[in-house]
Amino acid sequence: MNDDKTGRCLCGAVTVTVRGRLGPVSYCHCTQCRRQTGLYYATTNATVADVEITGHDRIASYRASPDAERTFCRDCGSALYWKADGATKISLMAGLFANPTGLEGGYHIYCADKGDFYEINDGLPQYAASSS
Repeated sequence: MNDDKTGRCLCGAVTVTVRGRLGPVSYCHCTQCRRQTGLYYATTNATVADVEITGHDRIASYRASPDAERTFCRDCGSALYWKADGATKISLMAGLFANPTGLEGGYHIYCADKGDFYEINDGLPQYAASSS
């Protein structure tokens, strides 16, 4: 049985295929994530070696901090992933994958920075900063 998960940006110019396990969904409420997406980042993670990305020429990146890159599709603007320099894991936007995803909520991070216009009340663990 093939357990690959394939996702794509809104216009389909970029696809992401993951061979292997996807992690639980992490909800990041930091100021950078809120400014990029309008609310919060909802990501799942995978081992970099298990991820194949097509459409590299359509991907743009932005370094909002000196330690990581954020990427998005040049054509439709869809946020794609966040990756820390030298990391063995990549945080992929959970919304890239079509239903049913099999993903489950894991935890919320950077809750101290969350917007004042919503509440977090799903019962998942909440961390003021990173979960590590």
